[in-house]
Amino acid sequence: MTQFLAQYSIQRWMEMCPQGYLEDTVYGHEPNEHEPAVILDDDDEREAAIRTTVGLVVGERCALAASSGLINAAPDYPSKRFLATQTLDEARHVEVFTQRLFDLGVTADNLESTIDRYANPNLVKFAEVLLEKVAAGDFLAGVVGQNIVLEGLAFSVFEMLEAGNREFNPKFAHTLSGTIADERRHVGFGENRIGSLIAQHPEKKAEIERMQQEMTYYMLAVFADSFRGDDNKPKSAPEPTASAEWHGTNLSTASPEEMEAVLANTVLGEFKTRLARVGIEYQTPRVPA
Repeated sequence: MTQFLAQYSIQRWMEMCPQGYLEDTVYGHEPNEHEPAVILDDDDEREAAIRTTVGLVVGERCALAASSGLINAAPDYPSKRFLATQTLDEARHVEVFTQRLFDLGVTADNLESTIDRYANPNLVKFAEVLLEKVAAGDFLAGVVGQNIVLEGLAFSVFEMLEAGNREFNPKFAHTLSGTIADERRHVGFGENRIGSLIAQHPEKKAEIERMQQEMTYYMLAVFADSFRGDDNKPKSAPEPTASAEWHGTNLSTASPEEMEAVLANTVLGEFKTRLARVGIEYQTPRVPA
């Protein structure tokens, strides 16, 4: 517990985040960075960027609700304090991605209607499964769903988007880099805290595994929706450059099917590894149509 206290303390969070990789940034990126003209001046490119960013906002709003809701359910004060820092992280993520929508031309008056228009229904259902556990005060299921399943999904999606935008859109890539650093810390908390609690409450395993299976189904459905457009073009893929490679796949030349496969395989591989570390057996979901 002593190591846990030091690793996930508020003091360490301050040193790593606001005094560390976020120092001198503006909404997560350097002050002089802007969205590329090729996005702002092309209606199709701008709409694709808005669609992508709405997905990030929806996911981060779920993470904000989950992390804040789990504070009172936490069984010890070190966990409560860490979740308090995670709540601020998630609030920042909501803010930076909402700001990107504003930078893309969405007005404050049209923000909610834009989110409603572009939010993927399967992503909304993914969030509902998690938030149901949080609302019930189920700390174990909530942390597995939040800090392993949701954060594991976000971590890989952000990594792929960051790789695809590193040269094309440094502003967006830098914003993503900060969120990746945050998600890495959140996932680490989930693994380090939940393993011992699962061992103490083996009766919870079956329920948590069912939750993971349901959330994974909706996640794969989101991927299918995003990469299987009517015109065989990805609807929400990153805007890559020729040198953008991620997990051995060239994002600039890969087909939508290849991009869907590498993202799904990466996320599922991470799920299996991290769930095994905390004593949960990964459950394969049905395949989305």
